[in-house]
Amino acid sequence: MDMTVENALPDDLPAITAILNHAILHTTAVWYDDPRTDLEMRAWFELKRELRVPVLVARSAGQVAGYASYGPFRPWSGYRHTMEHSVYVAEGLRGRGAGRLLLGALVERARQDGLHALIGGVEADNAASLALHRSLGFEEVGRLPEVGTKFGRWLTLVFMQRVIHD
Repeated sequence: MDMTVENALPDDLPAITAILNHAILHTTAVWYDDPRTDLEMRAWFELKRELRVPVLVARSAGQVAGYASYGPFRPWSGYRHTMEHSVYVAEGLRGRGAGRLLLGALVERARQDGLHALIGGVEADNAASLALHRSLGFEEVGRLPEVGTKFGRWLTLVFMQRVIHD
């Protein structure tokens, strides 16, 4: 599959919202209970712009196949060189390289932005995401058993970290 990664545009928000809302409704990749509204997603996108952090999309045949971003890990100034990232791929396009392209591009962007570390929070049963992170140099650095709930079951959060080296 021929795919490119580029900065997201405001016109990409409907596709980004659809990808996120599918994950909310059908997976444990994101721990929201309710789908995000167009208004919430516009506010999210504007906040990313204000913070000057990337929102990237993977495109295949002109369509958004997935998106990725990062933002502050914790709100205190001592954490300013560490960001937490998210990567989501459209259903039906998973396993075709979009996640790898997006996460790799985020790591490169973090390097360019002078960051020290990227953190990913992954549900413990998400073997594909854990394997993707490991394949791109992330290491498991923490596990928080049963800190979330969705679909009537308790979820364990795994923190994956990559220290960015030049």
